[in-house]
Amino acid sequence: MEEQIWFEEYTGQSTDELLALEGKYRTDSIVVAFEQALYQKIDRVGYEKLSEEEKIILAIEALEREVNNGGYSQFFFNSSKEYAPILVNSLKRIGCENVALLSQEAIAILGITDNLTVEAIDAAMDAENEERDEKLSDCDSKYYSEAGDLSEPLLNFIKMNKTKIIIS
Repeated sequence: MEEQIWFEEYTGQSTDELLALEGKYRTDSIVVAFEQALYQKIDRVGYEKLSEEEKIILAIEALEREVNNGGYSQFFFNSSKEYAPILVNSLKRIGCENVALLSQEAIAILGITDNLTVEAIDAAMDAENEERDEKLSDCDSKYYSEAGDLSEPLLNFIKMNKTKIIIS
């Protein structure tokens, strides 16, 4: 099998054009191109104009990037926390029930009982809490051993919902 290469940069391709790259380029790089395209779309039309499916792509990519680089704590500390309210449902939508349950566990560790907002996450993460940090670290370990690469189920989701993902 021919080694697949990294797709370098999104430069205005349509959904169908990016999907046509499957097999030639690495799956994770194609998904990153969708993410790049969606951030460009946000700059043009605003986040609120994105479809639910487009927001799911951003939530999954944020989770994967942050947890792989610094764990759930990094996800909750960085701007990616804005996706926390839709994260569990997003993971279920792409067929990753085990990661959805794990992410629900990580969110529950924050102890937010009311509304899961950026402000509530900030308040939960600002407080020093060794027990919370240890529990999140346990979630990280489970994520690394159980989650695997989410790019394949995410690309399958994109293919199944391509009419709702308009990027160019």
